[in-house]
Amino acid sequence: MTESSSYITATAEAYDAIAVRYAEFVQGSLDRLPLDRAVLAAFAEFVRTAGAGPVAEVGCGPGYVTAHLRDLGLDAFGVDLSPVMIDLAREAYPDLRFQVGSMDALDLADGELGGIVSWYSVIHTPPQELPPYFAEFRRVLAPGGYLLLGFFESEGGPVVAFDHKVAPAYRWPIDDLAELARKADFVEVGRMLREPQEEERFRRGHLLMRRH
Repeated sequence: MTESSSYITATAEAYDAIAVRYAEFVQGSLDRLPLDRAVLAAFAEFVRTAGAGPVAEVGCGPGYVTAHLRDLGLDAFGVDLSPVMIDLAREAYPDLRFQVGSMDALDLADGELGGIVSWYSVIHTPPQELPPYFAEFRRVLAPGGYLLLGFFESEGGPVVAFDHKVAPAYRWPIDDLAELARKADFVEVGRMLREPQEEERFRRGHLLMRRH
């Protein structure tokens, strides 16, 4: 196993181990997050207006965000590293499609998608390994397709590792993450930062990008 792929295997195994508890923890979480729902709704409106194809949630976990995207009128499906998470998603949402896969090597044709949502999933990728992920997102998005990133923001500091409860993870300055996307031929459409709620530790960042 190479060093660059070991974190992928470790992340999948970590989420396999806590999948049931994690699914219970996030169930209904969007109901308490109006700003997060607003960002997802804006993404959905942009994708519907463009009419460019289906949407993949990459790093979908137990599928609750994929289901929310479906409820927003999108042709949505989910991809995740963790086979146990995918089993839970299929059980919870049997009308939706879920598949095991990695964000850096999606089993999709060039330009197949109208949108991608990465909802707190790129956080587990070491910073030096992240550029190929953006290149893969660009490959599978149709021209004019949209990318929505949700992540933990470093509140003005540099990229910093933190003690995520499941697997090693990183907080990003929103400008730095936007610049990585720009280098992969994405244009920023908008951004949203929100302060942590009472039970949260860190500021949350959201970036909406469009593929050239």
